Amino acid sequence: MMKTKLTLLFFISLFCSAQISLAQKKNETTTDTVPKIEKYGIRVGVDLAKPIRTLIEDGYSGFEIMGDFRVTKKFYAALELGNEKKDWIEPYVTSKTSGSYAKIGFDYNAYENWLGMENAITLGLRYGFSTFKQELLSYRIYTDNPAFPSQVINEPQEFSGLTAHWAEVIIGVKTEIFNNVYLSINAQIKRRITEDQPENFANLYIPGFNRTYDYSKFGVGYGYSISYLIPIFKKTEAPKEETQNP
Repeated sequence: MMKTKLTLLFFISLFCSAQISLAQKKNETTTDTVPKIEKYGIRVGVDLAKPIRTLIEDGYSGFEIMGDFRVTKKFYAALELGNEKKDWIEPYVTSKTSGSYAKIGFDYNAYENWLGMENAITLGLRYGFSTFKQELLSYRIYTDNPAFPSQVINEPQEFSGLTAHWAEVIIGVKTEIFNNVYLSINAQIKRRITEDQPENFANLYIPGFNRTYDYSKFGVGYGYSISYLIPIFKKTEAPKEETQNP
């Protein structure tokens, strides 16, 4: 499963890099004396990773929509909304997690576009918030005494109204593959701030945050998406002045 995810990420990353390279070669002959026209608007899209994961991973379903708005030349306000369900099956516990989440923050574009390009290499920050429920279906009482084999308890319990908060750093590449149509890939590093935990039962999975790990508040995530820019207005950037050698 992990191999499939890494393969998909590799090919999309390779495709994005190729698109940037082609766009740069296309613009190599363009001089800085031509003014640049910058688009400003709302970009909306969907995370392709979650529907693909829904199809290939048993016990998982998820969906996420996203949007950003260009505030300045380099900064974008960003928002993601999603829903996830995850079955967790291990030797000593079986549970289900389901809930919704929101992430809000900003992206900074560190890429200096050539004339006519609208690509981005972004570094962003997010505040994440999730509301979810946990269903404990069964658990095994551990014992190391061979005279008393471990016992499986099949008494389903539901814990609803749980919440979690976290901070997230996101690094991504966004490429315009057609006019106003963008393909992007990103990696996320997360740090839990607070969470509600059921009594005598830890949260194994949090929607939007992903898997939790014992003795660590950190988590990771990834995404690849397709989005469309709805231009609202345009700004013309003055051409750079050419410096002449004395």
